[in-house]
Amino acid sequence: MPSMPRLTAVMLAWRDEPLLVEAVEAVLASRDLDVDVILVDNGCTSDAVVRLRSRAGVTVLEPGANLGFAGGCNHGARAASGEYVAFVNGDAVVAPEALSRLVAATVGDVALATASVRLYDEPQTVNTVGNPVHFTGLSWAGGMGQPASDFPVARDVASASGAATVARLDRFRELGGFCEPMFAYCEDTDLSLRAWQRGWRVVYVPDAVVTHRYEFSRNPEKFYLLERNRLILVLTVYSPLMLLWALPPLVALELATLALALKDGWARKKLRAWWWLLSHAGLLWRRRREVRAARQVPDRVLAGVLTGDLDPRVPGLQVPGPARAISQGYWAVARRLV
Repeated sequence: MPSMPRLTAVMLAWRDEPLLVEAVEAVLASRDLDVDVILVDNGCTSDAVVRLRSRAGVTVLEPGANLGFAGGCNHGARAASGEYVAFVNGDAVVAPEALSRLVAATVGDVALATASVRLYDEPQTVNTVGNPVHFTGLSWAGGMGQPASDFPVARDVASASGAATVARLDRFRELGGFCEPMFAYCEDTDLSLRAWQRGWRVVYVPDAVVTHRYEFSRNPEKFYLLERNRLILVLTVYSPLMLLWALPPLVALELATLALALKDGWARKKLRAWWWLLSHAGLLWRRRREVRAARQVPDRVLAGVLTGDLDPRVPGLQVPGPARAISQGYWAVARRLV
């Protein structure tokens, strides 16, 4: 009888984590896998890590500081022993077959397989079925709020969701892991686009079901990190030609976002994001050189997975229909010229 695939699930513990024990137990109960959990304590304030420390199959790592999602996942992955690595949020509960189905999808040229992530309290409603990525770097939860039954077919997606994704460990390491300067947010998008640049694919697996206690504003720094990291992605991943074509809409989006930030009271966070980019220009330049050197396919491959539609489904960021139509028309032309 053939042995079962070996998978290490990396999970993070941050703040109170009321679902962490349930989430870890669900991973360990996964079927058709030999699975273990690397639990990284990023500053858990409840007794969840203490309760799990002696649990068979769980290894607790204590870096002594909050490494963020990107750094914490990389820290855990360095200790992984499985052929496959899963990244599962501490507030996400996997169905028994979910991880084995993601592993089964991670074959051939597939680098990342992402789950059908549902809302924890509404398990028939989508949290994300893979994340669209606009050519200005803006990404959002695909299918958010729609019935999960509307997405029954496996398909390529621009970006996996860090809430529940599986990769072959050797490919994750070849990609260099998540971008640690991002700390949190957009790191799954960055990893996914770099996978596409290697000639690999990112796929959505509809029968890999995960429920997620999703909270948009869990981190008070989220708007700062989202705005900063979106620009880190664009500035380090895009080629000069892609940057040139993205620049006019990108400037328009920056001005619109600043106006929104002024109206809603988070302009300091927006300005702080710009200042971080300016003060870390050397870091960005070095990372850009590394990312561009690893590219294996023409720009048109990456351009082909980006969308011109702008429908972020983020509170306060509804885009008027005419603006969406202009964006779609612009990218329909530009993507053919890169």
